[in-house]
Amino acid sequence: MDKFIIQGGARLEGEIRISGSKNSGLPILAATILAEGPSVISNLPHLNDITTMLALLRSLGVKVNSEKSSAEIDASRLTELEAPYALVKTMRASILVLGPMLARYGEANVSFPGGCAIGSRPVDIHLRGLEAMGAKIEVDGGYIRATAPRGLKGTHFTMDKVTVGGTENLMMAAALAQGTTVLENAAREPEIVDLARFMIAMGAKIEGVGSGRLEINGVSRMQGCQYTVMPDRIETGTYLTAAAATAGKVKLLATRADILEAVLDKLAETGAHIETGEDWIALDMKGDRPRAVSLTTAPYPAFPTDMQAQFTAMNAVAMGEARVSETIFENRLIQTHELNRMGAQIRLDGNTAIIKGVPQLKGAPVMASDLRASASLVIAAMAARGQTVIDRIYHIDRGYESIEEKFKVLGGHIRRVPG
Repeated sequence: MDKFIIQGGARLEGEIRISGSKNSGLPILAATILAEGPSVISNLPHLNDITTMLALLRSLGVKVNSEKSSAEIDASRLTELEAPYALVKTMRASILVLGPMLARYGEANVSFPGGCAIGSRPVDIHLRGLEAMGAKIEVDGGYIRATAPRGLKGTHFTMDKVTVGGTENLMMAAALAQGTTVLENAAREPEIVDLARFMIAMGAKIEGVGSGRLEINGVSRMQGCQYTVMPDRIETGTYLTAAAATAGKVKLLATRADILEAVLDKLAETGAHIETGEDWIALDMKGDRPRAVSLTTAPYPAFPTDMQAQFTAMNAVAMGEARVSETIFENRLIQTHELNRMGAQIRLDGNTAIIKGVPQLKGAPVMASDLRASASLVIAAMAARGQTVIDRIYHIDRGYESIEEKFKVLGGHIRRVPG
């Protein structure tokens, strides 16, 4: 099992290019199942999760030709309607093939998914929404077995809570359903918008994109298209936060400020000087230590849970005290224990971390528990004095393309070694 060895203390400075969005690319790949012809998807990040999704599509009989950051996908005809446990166990996004398979073929057998251990992420809303469209759902032997031999029917469904995956799955299922489906309390994340735009390019009829109320008028068929995946806003935020934590200066290319407004507002509170263009964001700390910032995670457009761990690490070396409250996942403050091993002063009060910033952390051996916790430990290590060894970094390869190379370009001293 690989490890990162990081020698901290350097200010991060320079320019890097941001990759395509993992959280957008995965549902877009799943949505290709809806089309009766080939699609070409570009700006896909080279990540383990993307590789797993492509392997899952191949296992269903989809023709996949991938090269560098693009893939040509032809799901004109599936030969299998079962997503096996062996592929699904490592990645929660694999549940997203359920809706499109059921909508197009009237049947889908999907193993319950895996992924990061950050708390309960049930799929009950996905299943209840499909049942409202007329599907019959059975859970047996760790598999979700869904059938709709007469096709799905449009419905009016209100989600109990905002769910990104649930919104994506039900939106895809509704695209080929008979009649109109209205999804209330839908997620509004930019990745939802990106998926909707891709589906519209394939022929779907969706209104209310970007709002909490989606109206999908089912169509009889959809065709493949060419589409470019949006930039990864969480990768963007991670590098900006790392620069802030190290009093650095960075310019990130091939990204967008409009998908990261809550994060940029909080970075400005740290004292960071931020400039933006159509496809770039620059941050300059002018060599100053960041000021502590309090935050509470909530669904978009509020502060994203996927950036909480990175800000917790930055607050650990900031001036002052911050309160960071996590409202989405119950186990997502688990990385605070590892940060304390590095000299951070963090105590937990329920779902809130109370962080008293220290001038500098000290390198130590630490262990990553999930994807974003891995990123927070890399940020802490970059800001620390001495050497940090981060174990179980396989998590980070699920969500960050070439992370050590990008940090090296910015002046970070990081190397990967076999475990």
